[in-house]
Amino acid sequence: MNKYISTLLILILLTFKVSAESLVYITDQLDIPIRADQNFGENIIRLLPSGTELSLLQSTEDGWAQVQFDDTIGWIKSFYISNEPPARKELKKLTRSYNANKLLLSKLTSEKEVLETELLTLKQENTDLVIQSSKSKAEKEHIEQIYQDALKLEHENEKHIQEKLQLKTELQLAENNTQIQKDTSSRNWFIVGAIVLFFGMIIGFIIPGLLNRRRY
Repeated sequence: MNKYISTLLILILLTFKVSAESLVYITDQLDIPIRADQNFGENIIRLLPSGTELSLLQSTEDGWAQVQFDDTIGWIKSFYISNEPPARKELKKLTRSYNANKLLLSKLTSEKEVLETELLTLKQENTDLVIQSSKSKAEKEHIEQIYQDALKLEHENEKHIQEKLQLKTELQLAENNTQIQKDTSSRNWFIVGAIVLFFGMIIGFIIPGLLNRRRY
């Protein structure tokens, strides 16, 4: 009995090869039926188009494969499936990828043109800034020179103001001395006049008296 069970298990292992994690694809260009069992007849569950991705559950040596698509589990002939997607599906995939890359390339080209335009604008702005910076530097040096000249003029002006004040002081002293000299001169002339008048009066009184005495 145990020998019979062991033989049966070996036959089952030789008949079925389990590969639950494998993915396979419908290769035929026509819709391929999934059947309920490993026979041809009125056992079709559903039809699958070329390129449909299936989960391979197991396969047998007589050319059948048990597959799963969504919630459907059934049997299909092994020569209708492949480990690689069909060329037509790959072509569609590559075409979509090509179109996407072409669109991306067009977008990148447009962005590149925009960036080049912005770069030219920035270069021009940078050139203008360099020119403006040179002008600003020259203006700054000119303003600094004007400021230095202004400080020099202010210093000279202060010096002139001091000299002017000193001249005013000296002029005031000279005016005061002149006025003093005028006052002194006027006083001296007044004294001289008074003396002359005094002697004139004396002479006026003495000489007539002397003349009268001589007559007598």
